[in-house]
Amino acid sequence: MADKYVPRLKEKYYAEVRDALQKQFNYPNPMMIPKFEKIVVNMGVGEAATDAKAIDGAVADLRAITGQQPMITHARKSIATFHLRQGQAIGAKVTLRGDRMWEFLDRLIATAIPRIRDFRGISPKSFDGRGNFSMGVTEQLIFPEIEFDKIDHTRGMDITIVTTAETDEEGKALLDAYHFPFKAE
Repeated sequence: MADKYVPRLKEKYYAEVRDALQKQFNYPNPMMIPKFEKIVVNMGVGEAATDAKAIDGAVADLRAITGQQPMITHARKSIATFHLRQGQAIGAKVTLRGDRMWEFLDRLIATAIPRIRDFRGISPKSFDGRGNFSMGVTEQLIFPEIEFDKIDHTRGMDITIVTTAETDEEGKALLDAYHFPFKAE
């Protein structure tokens, strides 16, 4: 029987990163060592308020990037200034867990982030106080899965990396272990 495939970064976590974090923070219990819980990729589609077909392009792009069917998000209340009605589709999101999460993180760090134009590092100030990290991407073209000729509109997205870390310092140490390209402070 063939061995089950294990994502590269997951293997690295159990082989090196856990022990390094254990030494760095002196956790009395191995269950306290921070790990990745999930990654949420959210794409707001503002033009969906006026163009109903705009949401289809966002869903197709997210499906190609993550390999998972996105969930369409709807407006919670009506806002006349933005021509928005309650229940209207205004975005799409995907929650990645398990091996898909590890694969997405690998592609994000290794291929997508280096393709960002005029890239000078990601701000380490985007932690939420509980060890979770959020970043914005201005266009979906940084992902190699998106074909330039097939996109109808460039759209940005928010990527939130949820960890089990208690503090921002622990969350940053977890991402640093994978050489996440933070800006030098």
